[in-house]
Amino acid sequence: MGAKAKKAMKKNLKKASSQLVASARKTEAADFLPLEGGPGRKLPEQKPIEDKATVLYIGRVPHGFYEKEMEGFFTQFGKVKRLRIARNKKTGKSKHFGFIEFESPEVAKIVADCMHNQLLFEHLLQVHLIPPEHVHPKLWRGFNYRYKPVDCVQIERKRQNKERTLKEHAKLVEKIMKRDLKRKKKIESAGIEYECPEIVGSVQPAPKKIKFDDE
Repeated sequence: MGAKAKKAMKKNLKKASSQLVASARKTEAADFLPLEGGPGRKLPEQKPIEDKATVLYIGRVPHGFYEKEMEGFFTQFGKVKRLRIARNKKTGKSKHFGFIEFESPEVAKIVADCMHNQLLFEHLLQVHLIPPEHVHPKLWRGFNYRYKPVDCVQIERKRQNKERTLKEHAKLVEKIMKRDLKRKKKIESAGIEYECPEIVGSVQPAPKKIKFDDE
């Protein structure tokens, strides 16, 4: 074999090896190979989704760990924007869960990772991030006021003591008499001899006060 033939063979070998390396690189870089055959396709790069959640759900909140205590405790991680504890509307007692919002999403993620299943006053705290799209728009309504439970006694007192018209008063007496009649029937069916006091069906309205001129 002559020198020219050797050079040509080396050149062909180099060309073939470079083509193999290029095809191997293409197949490695390809993310999708079509079933029909043909060159591989590379999928577009997807950027990682940024976690912008700043609101945390806190469950199993122990008794005595309320708004002031919660704010003082979680301030060590970062600035607390706002927080609230779910409370009973009638009694004002805590429902043992609440929500807290931080200014920074990074701080919120750290709190969720560190405080989940942490023992606090014999309670394992349940701390979870809430995605922004799942935060209710009315969640923070009334978060910045001192909670006062509804005074049911006062409301009922006002309802009972309100001034009624003759029609409303007659309707009220009719309802009382129906209830009293049911009670009488139950007493008679039980074989008990008892005379219930009579209820006056029609009550006359109080006379108007007469004003006298001062002499």
